[in-house]
Amino acid sequence: MKDKNKICDICEVFNPNKRVVGLMEDNKLKEDVVYDLAEIFKTIGDPTRIKILYALKERELCVCDLSELLEMSSSAISHQLRVLRNNKLVKFRKEGRSVYYSLDDDHVLTLFCQGLEHVLEDK
Repeated sequence: MKDKNKICDICEVFNPNKRVVGLMEDNKLKEDVVYDLAEIFKTIGDPTRIKILYALKERELCVCDLSELLEMSSSAISHQLRVLRNNKLVKFRKEGRSVYYSLDDDHVLTLFCQGLEHVLEDK
């Protein structure tokens, strides 16, 4: 027996609105943009990288600071920072023999903070 209150994820009748679809076609994202955006979300989707981004939203930190804070080896932190850097989510500056990392720009901070706000909405 069918549950009358169950929401169905597909149309009962396939009848696309050609006018609306045509308008939407003009605004479709290019495939390379879709790929790059998916890569950013995939990169952010790692718990260790989330912790690193959260720490860097407050201030720039060196690898040893992040290593101590996250209780991980420096090489593990360096690997994660490389992934974040390759996806333009963090940047670095050298000061003597130390390397300091920070969020790449305000877009990264906004993306992170909005995601965090969304997660915390119902908590």
